[in-house]
Amino acid sequence: MKLANPARKALLAAATACALAMTVASSAAASHTTTAKAPASRHNLCAQNRLLCTEVYDSEDVFGHYVGHDEPSLLFYSNRPGSGNRMQYKGIVPKDPPPTPIPGKRSYNFMLYPAFWFGMAMCDTQSYPETVNTCTPDSNSNITQPGSPNHAGTAFMELQFYPPGYVQQFNGFSCSATQWCVAMNIDSLSLNPVTGQALNATCQAKGPLTGEEYVNFAYLTHSGKPQGPPSPINFDPVASGQPDLAKDLTLNPGDHYTVTLHDTAHGLRTIVTDTTTGQSGLMTASAANGFGQIKYAPTGTTCQNIPYDFHPMYSTSSTKTTVPWAAATYNVAFDTEIGHFDYCGSVDPATGACTSTEGAASNAEPADADDLACFPASASTLVQVSGCLNTNTGFDGTSYLRDWPNGNYRLRPSPTIFTSPLTGAAYNTNYAKVGFNTDLPDLESQTGVCNRDTGQGCTHIPLTDDNTPATFYPYYTSGHALGGCAWAPGQVVRGFTRNAYGKNAQYGPLLKVTYTGPGGVPFSHYNDFQNILPNNPCPQG
Repeated sequence: MKLANPARKALLAAATACALAMTVASSAAASHTTTAKAPASRHNLCAQNRLLCTEVYDSEDVFGHYVGHDEPSLLFYSNRPGSGNRMQYKGIVPKDPPPTPIPGKRSYNFMLYPAFWFGMAMCDTQSYPETVNTCTPDSNSNITQPGSPNHAGTAFMELQFYPPGYVQQFNGFSCSATQWCVAMNIDSLSLNPVTGQALNATCQAKGPLTGEEYVNFAYLTHSGKPQGPPSPINFDPVASGQPDLAKDLTLNPGDHYTVTLHDTAHGLRTIVTDTTTGQSGLMTASAANGFGQIKYAPTGTTCQNIPYDFHPMYSTSSTKTTVPWAAATYNVAFDTEIGHFDYCGSVDPATGACTSTEGAASNAEPADADDLACFPASASTLVQVSGCLNTNTGFDGTSYLRDWPNGNYRLRPSPTIFTSPLTGAAYNTNYAKVGFNTDLPDLESQTGVCNRDTGQGCTHIPLTDDNTPATFYPYYTSGHALGGCAWAPGQVVRGFTRNAYGKNAQYGPLLKVTYTGPGGVPFSHYNDFQNILPNNPCPQG
């Protein structure tokens, strides 16, 4: 790719790999920060793009370079008490085509996204905005006016499903050659937007999951006990991060599953049941399971783990139940993380950079600054193809081609099918409304195309770094599956799709999002496209 902005190219060249996605809004200008912040840790896996982390509002300020994620999402809204913290989904694990790659013709799930996930806002009294030291779980008392500095500390939970067949975690995102796995991620931001103070530099550099943005991470296991410590301070890259297939839940391609999320006395419990095999995995975000906060300490050198039960933040799900540091304005959501794979002709083993061409042979061009976190074909667990997993800011990797499921299962994966959630004590009540959201404006602003202050230049089809519209941008469709209506990300799938909701037009108009600025003064950016339907056109059951 050829980045339009040379300064951006230099910043991107400093980056070292791939991370996860939602975006916190950036402050109006760096000069507005009133208190100097600690230097960002280069050891943190979020900063290195080596872990799928919730994207922070100003990644250049937090990480020293741009770390971004493209996240077309489905949002689910209900005024029913409990709908913000108790829900159940059904899904079908997608299949891949035969494992012999045909670059430019045959695609795989890992090329389209490193994960899909089910999300929920969480209490974290040591997280942004660091101005309120209490949080009432499962309560709409946590709702404040947009941009208020007095919001309860907030984290975001993502129950992530990782596709098989490529480079293993934590270098890549696959747990095995042929089976999917699932992990609970809870992402927090140790930053006070009023003063501009962040977690001290010593603590940021303490471990791979510490940092200004820190992460609790645990695979779902058969026993419900984490295979290693989940908390960022105690996290062990091998014991906690390397998949243990004897303990962890794995799912076969084509298996049917249910996802159940609900609060308990000691934290959110996530359960995934493979209804095809009868296997299940679970994880409770409890202090007893080793989950913890990092004590917010902006000065000094201390780094303290606080054992913590992470509870859902809200009672309901609405446009007001948001994460105040995220660009994407949602609580209960399904997300497809895209833009993390592109072909590479040859890899420098010392730097992980692509040293020849990017793209498949049919559209190859010289490699450029975002072709990082690259691996030779020999590093793959199954599909032998050389590629890069860094954030694809040029909008020309496989996520932005027509490589999504289309009903041709010899060359394309099967669709990633899931239902709208059900809530209520017996999980028998549908959500009233559905919304479509993408944080494209935030990503498009990084190449100077989209002006987030005015909305000028922000488009549903992003411009590539060759200054031409991307070949494709995925959207959501619905069809009949799992005994009723179900969703799938990507494009129209022969034999499944009945409604495409206007394709890319489904994301709707620009959405201006308001955040807390220096001194507690609110500011706004056009960070999203968002379209909320007046109903739920695809209820479960």
